[in-house]
Amino acid sequence: MYCVKELVESRGCLQSVPSNYVFPENHDDCIISEEEPIPTIDYSLLTSGSLEQRSKVIHKLGNACREWGFFTVINHEVPKTLRDEMIKATEKFFDLSEEDKREYAGKKLFDPIRWGTSFNVKVDKTFFWRDYLKVHVHPQFNAPKNPPGFSEVQEEYCKKNRELASELLKGISASLGLEESYLQKTLNVGSNSHQLLVINLYPPCPQPEVVMGLPPHSDHGLLTVLMQNGPGGLQVQHNGKWVPVNLPPDSFVVNVGDQMEIFSNGMYKSVVHRAVVNGKATRISIGTGNGPPLDTVVSPAPELLDRENRHAGYRGITYKQYMELQQSNRLDGKSCLTHVRI
Repeated sequence: MYCVKELVESRGCLQSVPSNYVFPENHDDCIISEEEPIPTIDYSLLTSGSLEQRSKVIHKLGNACREWGFFTVINHEVPKTLRDEMIKATEKFFDLSEEDKREYAGKKLFDPIRWGTSFNVKVDKTFFWRDYLKVHVHPQFNAPKNPPGFSEVQEEYCKKNRELASELLKGISASLGLEESYLQKTLNVGSNSHQLLVINLYPPCPQPEVVMGLPPHSDHGLLTVLMQNGPGGLQVQHNGKWVPVNLPPDSFVVNVGDQMEIFSNGMYKSVVHRAVVNGKATRISIGTGNGPPLDTVVSPAPELLDRENRHAGYRGITYKQYMELQQSNRLDGKSCLTHVRI
């Protein structure tokens, strides 16, 4: 089958969407038209602020994880030049010939590099208006050999993202009333942690109201760090409504993943989000999913259970098994978590 980019370009001026991309209308979707601000975390105060400033940011970080599961990060340490280079390199990759890209048309979840479309074309009843590149970048680094220079930019960008995620995980651990290093030590998050780079390309669509870039879902890892090229499209579910995520300039958006919900025994819940498309511009999102090593068994933190005198609400499962569970089925909200709830 065609990827979406090739579909759009091969049809010239595409006037309508093929029927296998048309989603059934959902009258229950309610989007908040007015802007509702998503919490903002000042990274510089978390890493370099005074004790009082750091304490306040950690408290704010905890509230963001508890009430939203989403937050934006400003004043981080990822240079704008690097972020711009990453966007440009991504555009060049998707502009490669279909023959060049098909070299990476992986079939298996843990193939080092996979290029494709939709989510899982074997089980998707309706295809998503989205092409993707997925690369396992840590602990073993992988990268497409083309376009020239992509590998070097990608490696530096992912390294900076791991550093950012590491500091956020320290703050989140502290916000749970645990030692800063508790989460990382318990889940062995560090030199062997798993990082997956997911780049999504959403071409302009002649009928954006009838398709979906990505349907409602939660992410499988601990934290996802995401940037985009400009056009909006990310929406988060909050209090039963869809809230558009409008990123401040030079910021990242970060969301809690399913492994964090399991680890925190539901105190910090992963949040359902989706991607919609538009009719005018190509949207690119670049996300890094940060999780524990694939063989790590993730279960509720014993100290949280002891302190709260609570029973575990989730059974332990390796991160690899959880990824296999999610990626082998259709994307459907948080349905994957139902398999590990007790």
